[in-house]
Amino acid sequence: MKTDIQIAQEATMKPIMEIAEGLGIPQDEVELYGNYKAKVSLKTWDRLKDKPDGKLILVTAITPTPAGEGKTTTTVGLGQALNHIGKKAVIALREPSLGPSFGVKGGAAGGGYAQVVPMEDINLHFTGDFHAITTSHNLLAALLDNHIQQGNALNIDPRRIVLRRVLDLNERALRNVIVGLGGKAHGVPRESGFDITVASEVMACLCLAADLEDLKERFSKIVVAYTYDGKPVTAKDIKAQGSMALLMKDAIKPNLVQTLENTPAFVHGGPFANIAHGCNSVMATQLGLKLADYMVTEAGFGADLGAEKFFNLKCRFADLKPDAAVIVATVRALKMHGGVPKTDLGAENVDALKAGFVNLEKHIENVKKFGVPPVVAINRFPTDSEAELKFVEDRCNELGVEVSLSEVFTKGGAGGADLAEKVVKTIETKEAKFETLYELDLPIKEKIRKIAQEIYGANGVNFTKNAEKQIEEFTALSYDKLPVCMAKTQYSFSDDMTKYGRPTDFDITVSEVRLSAGAGFLVALTGAIMTMPGLPKEPAANRIDIDENGVITGLF
Repeated sequence: MKTDIQIAQEATMKPIMEIAEGLGIPQDEVELYGNYKAKVSLKTWDRLKDKPDGKLILVTAITPTPAGEGKTTTTVGLGQALNHIGKKAVIALREPSLGPSFGVKGGAAGGGYAQVVPMEDINLHFTGDFHAITTSHNLLAALLDNHIQQGNALNIDPRRIVLRRVLDLNERALRNVIVGLGGKAHGVPRESGFDITVASEVMACLCLAADLEDLKERFSKIVVAYTYDGKPVTAKDIKAQGSMALLMKDAIKPNLVQTLENTPAFVHGGPFANIAHGCNSVMATQLGLKLADYMVTEAGFGADLGAEKFFNLKCRFADLKPDAAVIVATVRALKMHGGVPKTDLGAENVDALKAGFVNLEKHIENVKKFGVPPVVAINRFPTDSEAELKFVEDRCNELGVEVSLSEVFTKGGAGGADLAEKVVKTIETKEAKFETLYELDLPIKEKIRKIAQEIYGANGVNFTKNAEKQIEEFTALSYDKLPVCMAKTQYSFSDDMTKYGRPTDFDITVSEVRLSAGAGFLVALTGAIMTMPGLPKEPAANRIDIDENGVITGLF
């Protein structure tokens, strides 16, 4: 079979204006970025906001493994499949980060015959949103350091600056740095560091904002430092929110592209789900709900991360009511959760599949906790045996969950027709009774414990002295009513990435709690999680190239 990039380069794309008009978006509400990319004006929402919503479908997955699951591929394929069976559907995805694109994963625009295009542009600079986010964030950092240099009227304690700078690359050498060296004219020396852009609070604010004014208001609340007497200093205190919002005036507009089968796709915002809230922008999702009968969106990594945050954070903030959730699984990944090494996944092993199925079973339980009916999509691989596929199907049926064999990777929308039919059937026959996992008036520790115990299956939570002190401080400052965004390894229900399957008899350790007052949540860092990834021994960048004719290779 051809590579993803070969398939994408051979796609027959429609002019993006034609895609927009098919959705009912007139020309004066579309800002073109060439022939196949566009931003949708904020006027579109004003025109459509009173229309009834379509049905909201979340695509999530089992715990990721090196065997691959195919969540984004399934999201794209399901959107195509719904249109294939005669429904009006759009999809909404996150924008890929350059970090993983040039690091471990390569591109992130789907795969096979279920991709969003133009794939190369989406995986690279796209419409410049990430550059705007990076610049807006770093402008805030520059204004903060300049305030201290110019006399420090706010009495900021340089030892208690919490804002770090960001960069949209995996750059471990910048995790911890010292700034302000070189003498008095060059700033106040202090320790700092870089996070990856997708972990920036500016990114979270963009993805949760209702409009430009809301974005500016969120920026104003970002806590950047503390004074010598322990009072928080915000972006508003250093008069940064206006210029930050100006840099985001275009980035806030949802991006419109298409799939290989010309299904409309909003690709906007891109926080990671292991260190941030892992969902595309609220604005893109809400717009899609007004423009189509079915809106298909995804949340990063497994349901313990992306789906939990989609339900507890995004849905809470935007008052979204999901109608169904698709949980993507593969026989290969489930066998890996059952103890089979990656090198042996091609051989039939029903016993290992049985052992690993507990991972999928826990994710099904978790989705049901939120009152959302799940559907399981088995992303089919050529090595899957009939006995293995039948086992997964039978177990899902025993659990009362619709299950479908998805072949969207090789067949596009037609390969997901059965999945689309079962999703529609589930929505029509099983009423969603969505509710969040916890109330906001619970103490910070109790919110964290509830997620750890009910979603991860932990016995309890250990808090380091550092985390205890931070929780006490945030409570004293009245930030204790905020929801919690958990930062945890994506490779396990636990905070130990080596524990596959459904681990038991473990505790979660919270090492640090950070405040994202602008985004509207607290971030609890667990285990060895880092907010600036590093490159692997053989980065994807080493195999990516472009020839004299502008043809790109190696980007998946």
